[in-house]
Amino acid sequence: MARRKPPKYGLGTPQFMEDVPVRNLVRAVVVAALLAVGGGLVVGPAAGTSDDGAREDPGAGAPGGTVTWAVQPATAEGPDGRISLRHVLDPGASVTEHVAITNFSDGPATFAVYAGDGVVSDSGHFDLPPGDGAPRDGGAWITLGDAPGAERVDGRTLRLTLDPGAVVTVPLTVTVPADATPGDHPAGVVAELVAGDTVRLAARVGTRLHLRVTGDVVASLAPQDVTTRWEPSWNPFAPGTVHVRYRVANTGDVRLAARAATTLAGPFGIAEAEHGTEVREVLPGQSALVEAELRVWPLVRVTGHVDVRPWVVGEDVVDAALRGESADVSAWVLPWSQLALLVLVVGGVLLVRWRRRRTAQRVQARVDEALAAAGVTPEPASTTGTTGPVS
Repeated sequence: MARRKPPKYGLGTPQFMEDVPVRNLVRAVVVAALLAVGGGLVVGPAAGTSDDGAREDPGAGAPGGTVTWAVQPATAEGPDGRISLRHVLDPGASVTEHVAITNFSDGPATFAVYAGDGVVSDSGHFDLPPGDGAPRDGGAWITLGDAPGAERVDGRTLRLTLDPGAVVTVPLTVTVPADATPGDHPAGVVAELVAGDTVRLAARVGTRLHLRVTGDVVASLAPQDVTTRWEPSWNPFAPGTVHVRYRVANTGDVRLAARAATTLAGPFGIAEAEHGTEVREVLPGQSALVEAELRVWPLVRVTGHVDVRPWVVGEDVVDAALRGESADVSAWVLPWSQLALLVLVVGGVLLVRWRRRRTAQRVQARVDEALAAAGVTPEPASTTGTTGPVS
């Protein structure tokens, strides 16, 4: 089989970045690595990612020490250039699709291929939960078909060994339940590298599936779990920082992006501060973490609000009104450094006055001692008025 060149851009990674500029696609191939720690699995950073978008895993099974592979949308004949698989289906409907898995390495490599539900991490990357968790939403609607050289491990996982440069097309069927709710049901198909019988590092590359069920949809976002923390400045002539932490929750059933703004002000609206940010994608039933820092003068108490306004992601079509919500926010911003400065100033004034009084008392005591030594009796302090002769 002829050896294929790696794709120019990475298709089908845990981020599945089809909705960002092309220049970001090259950087978008970040793999969710599972590290076995203390008998459990912990998500960790990937070992490395090539500039062409294919996954490289140093020392993981290839003779040259590097495994590079890709998962791409395809037809039965091979990759077809799409970035993701996108379908709008009625409840009870089904569709057949394909993904192509390519081993660009210099040696054979073995992969576990499976489907799962889509999630977006707090870092904003699209990903799938680890393969040992059964999908409950769109991922559960996907059934992988037989592929040349693939061994079926269970009802949802294939074990596939590819020679150097080999490409295998895996068919899959998406079957929507008859009682499926309208809206988006994100999913994906991944090829997870299998390195030996005992896997210490599992790296995954995948293709994203946009699955939308027809019907009336709700498009809404809301701020939730709002918390604040005051960090005063050590400089009494500079403002401090209010840290506002909250989640932008998708309370509807279609994916949305968000523009979020936090506003705080002192009494009567003085010294207003504002922080704005954009959230690239929030999936239905999920949320995105936002942390805002606002420079605020210590006016004892500041109040304001968090506003979340939704907007449509990429080229999605949302036939529903976009609804955003607001949440009140407040924080005690006590002027600790200013109070400390005031204490120092008042204390300094009192100290100076006390030292002056004490110095004056010492000087007077020395004068009295000198006069007593000279046999001079100090005259009493004179009183006002005159005294005439006594008759």
